[in-house]
Amino acid sequence: MIQQKSFQEHYPESYAHCYGCGTLNEYGHHIQSYWDGDESVCHFMPKPYHIAIPGYVYGGLLASLIDCHGTGTAAGVAYRAAKEADPNSEPNTRFLTASLHVDYLKPTPLGIQLEVRGKVKEHKGRKVVIEEWIVANGVTTVRGEVVAVQVPASLVEELLKGKAS
Repeated sequence: MIQQKSFQEHYPESYAHCYGCGTLNEYGHHIQSYWDGDESVCHFMPKPYHIAIPGYVYGGLLASLIDCHGTGTAAGVAYRAAKEADPNSEPNTRFLTASLHVDYLKPTPLGIQLEVRGKVKEHKGRKVVIEEWIVANGVTTVRGEVVAVQVPASLVEELLKGKAS
Protein backbone atom coordinates (compact mmCIF):
# COMPACT_ATOMS: atom_id res chain seq x y z
CA MET A 1 0.00 0.00 0.00
CA ILE A 2 1.31 3.45 -0.95
CA GLN A 3 1.16 6.00 1.85
CA GLN A 4 -0.32 9.26 0.59
CA LYS A 5 1.48 12.49 1.40
CA SER A 6 -0.34 14.98 3.57
CA PHE A 7 -1.53 18.20 1.93
CA GLN A 8 1.10 20.09 3.90
CA GLU A 9 3.93 17.88 2.59
CA HIS A 10 3.23 19.27 -0.90
CA TYR A 11 4.07 22.83 0.21
CA PRO A 12 7.33 24.12 -1.24
CA GLU A 13 9.88 25.15 1.41
CA SER A 14 9.16 28.85 0.95
CA TYR A 15 5.57 28.16 2.10
CA ALA A 16 6.27 25.67 4.92
CA HIS A 17 6.81 27.91 7.97
CA CYS A 18 3.27 28.16 9.39
CA TYR A 19 3.01 27.59 13.16
CA GLY A 20 0.03 25.28 12.71
CA CYS A 21 0.94 23.26 9.65
CA GLY A 22 4.43 24.16 8.49
CA THR A 23 6.83 21.26 8.27
CA LEU A 24 9.77 23.66 8.74
CA ASN A 25 8.56 25.29 11.97
CA GLU A 26 10.29 23.34 14.73
CA TYR A 27 7.93 24.76 17.40
CA GLY A 28 4.70 24.36 15.44
CA HIS A 29 1.82 21.89 15.63
CA HIS A 30 2.86 20.05 12.43
CA ILE A 31 -0.69 19.01 11.62
CA GLN A 32 -1.05 16.77 8.61
CA SER A 33 -4.28 16.61 6.66
CA TYR A 34 -5.42 13.88 4.26
CA TRP A 35 -8.41 12.91 2.14
CA ASP A 36 -10.85 10.44 3.66
CA GLY A 37 -13.37 10.02 0.87
CA ASP A 38 -15.09 13.37 0.30
CA GLU A 39 -13.87 14.72 3.62
CA SER A 40 -10.49 15.80 4.85
CA VAL A 41 -9.16 14.61 8.18
CA CYS A 42 -6.29 15.26 10.55
CA HIS A 43 -5.57 13.99 14.03
CA PHE A 44 -3.98 16.00 16.81
CA MET A 45 -3.01 15.10 20.35
CA PRO A 46 -3.07 18.24 22.52
CA LYS A 47 -0.18 18.57 24.94
CA PRO A 48 -0.81 19.15 28.66
CA TYR A 49 0.21 22.81 28.21
CA HIS A 50 -2.64 23.36 25.70
CA ILE A 51 -4.87 23.85 28.75
CA ALA A 52 -7.71 26.33 29.25
CA ILE A 53 -9.00 25.15 32.60
CA PRO A 54 -8.02 21.85 34.22
CA GLY A 55 -9.01 18.98 31.95
CA TYR A 56 -9.93 21.05 28.88
CA VAL A 57 -8.24 22.34 25.72
CA TYR A 58 -7.54 26.04 25.19
CA GLY A 59 -9.93 27.52 22.61
CA GLY A 60 -7.15 29.28 20.70
CA LEU A 61 -5.58 25.93 19.90
CA LEU A 62 -8.92 24.64 18.64
CA ALA A 63 -9.31 27.70 16.40
CA SER A 64 -5.77 27.13 15.12
CA LEU A 65 -6.63 23.52 14.22
CA ILE A 66 -9.73 24.67 12.32
CA ASP A 67 -7.69 27.39 10.60
CA CYS A 68 -4.74 25.29 9.46
CA HIS A 69 -6.74 22.18 8.59
CA GLY A 70 -8.99 24.43 6.49
CA THR A 71 -6.15 26.01 4.54
CA GLY A 72 -4.58 22.57 4.16
CA THR A 73 -7.85 21.20 2.79
CA ALA A 74 -8.04 24.10 0.34
CA ALA A 75 -4.51 23.20 -0.78
CA GLY A 76 -5.63 19.59 -1.22
CA VAL A 77 -8.51 20.74 -3.43
CA ALA A 78 -6.18 22.85 -5.59
CA TYR A 79 -3.56 20.12 -5.79
CA ARG A 80 -6.12 17.48 -6.83
CA ALA A 81 -7.61 19.79 -9.49
CA ALA A 82 -4.18 20.69 -10.88
CA LYS A 83 -3.06 17.05 -10.98
CA GLU A 84 -6.25 16.10 -12.84
CA ALA A 85 -5.48 18.80 -15.42
CA ASP A 86 -1.76 17.94 -15.66
CA PRO A 87 -0.43 14.88 -13.80
CA ASN A 88 3.16 16.16 -14.19
CA SER A 89 2.53 19.52 -12.53
CA GLU A 90 3.72 20.68 -9.11
CA PRO A 91 1.12 23.39 -8.50
CA ASN A 92 1.15 26.30 -6.05
CA THR A 93 -0.98 24.77 -3.34
CA ARG A 94 -0.52 27.27 -0.51
CA PHE A 95 -3.57 29.05 0.82
CA LEU A 96 -4.06 31.72 3.49
CA THR A 97 -7.08 32.40 5.65
CA ALA A 98 -9.37 35.18 4.43
CA SER A 99 -12.03 34.44 7.05
CA LEU A 100 -12.23 32.18 10.09
CA HIS A 101 -15.39 31.43 12.04
CA VAL A 102 -15.38 29.12 15.06
CA ASP A 103 -18.28 27.98 17.27
CA TYR A 104 -17.43 26.22 20.53
CA LEU A 105 -20.25 23.75 21.17
CA LYS A 106 -18.91 21.91 24.22
CA PRO A 107 -15.70 21.94 26.23
CA THR A 108 -13.03 19.83 24.50
CA PRO A 109 -11.26 17.44 26.87
CA LEU A 110 -7.48 17.26 27.21
CA GLY A 111 -5.68 13.92 27.15
CA ILE A 112 -7.35 12.44 24.08
CA GLN A 113 -6.59 12.57 20.39
CA LEU A 114 -8.75 15.05 18.49
CA GLU A 115 -10.07 14.44 15.00
CA VAL A 116 -10.52 17.47 12.76
CA ARG A 117 -12.72 16.92 9.72
CA GLY A 118 -13.54 19.16 6.79
CA LYS A 119 -15.84 19.24 3.80
CA VAL A 120 -15.55 21.56 0.80
CA LYS A 121 -18.57 23.87 0.55
CA GLU A 122 -17.33 25.96 -2.37
CA HIS A 123 -14.41 26.12 -4.79
CA LYS A 124 -14.30 29.07 -7.17
CA GLY A 125 -10.96 29.98 -8.72
CA ARG A 126 -8.50 30.96 -5.99
CA LYS A 127 -11.15 30.79 -3.22
CA VAL A 128 -12.16 27.66 -1.28
CA VAL A 129 -14.70 27.53 1.56
CA ILE A 130 -14.33 24.65 4.01
CA GLU A 131 -16.87 23.55 6.64
CA GLU A 132 -15.13 21.87 9.58
CA TRP A 133 -15.67 20.22 12.92
CA ILE A 134 -13.57 18.80 15.76
CA VAL A 135 -14.52 15.48 17.34
CA ALA A 136 -13.37 14.32 20.79
CA ASN A 137 -14.34 10.79 21.84
CA GLY A 138 -17.10 10.71 19.21
CA VAL A 139 -18.58 14.06 20.28
CA THR A 140 -18.44 17.16 18.08
CA THR A 141 -17.14 19.94 20.32
CA VAL A 142 -16.28 22.64 17.77
CA ARG A 143 -17.66 23.71 14.38
CA GLY A 144 -16.02 26.17 12.06
CA GLU A 145 -15.69 27.57 8.60
CA VAL A 146 -12.62 28.79 6.76
CA VAL A 147 -12.58 30.91 3.64
CA ALA A 148 -9.15 30.33 2.12
CA VAL A 149 -7.50 32.11 -0.80
CA GLN A 150 -4.57 30.90 -2.85
CA VAL A 151 -1.33 32.71 -2.14
CA PRO A 152 -0.05 34.54 -5.21
CA ALA A 153 3.50 33.40 -6.00
CA SER A 154 4.46 37.09 -6.22
CA LEU A 155 3.76 37.52 -2.47
CA VAL A 156 6.30 34.92 -1.44
CA GLU A 157 8.84 36.22 -3.95
CA GLU A 158 8.37 39.70 -2.48
CA LEU A 159 8.81 38.41 1.07
CA LEU A 160 11.94 36.50 0.14
CA LYS A 161 13.42 39.58 -1.54
CA GLY A 162 12.77 41.58 1.62
CA LYS A 163 14.69 39.02 3.67
CA ALA A 164 17.70 39.28 1.35
CA SER A 165 17.91 43.08 1.72
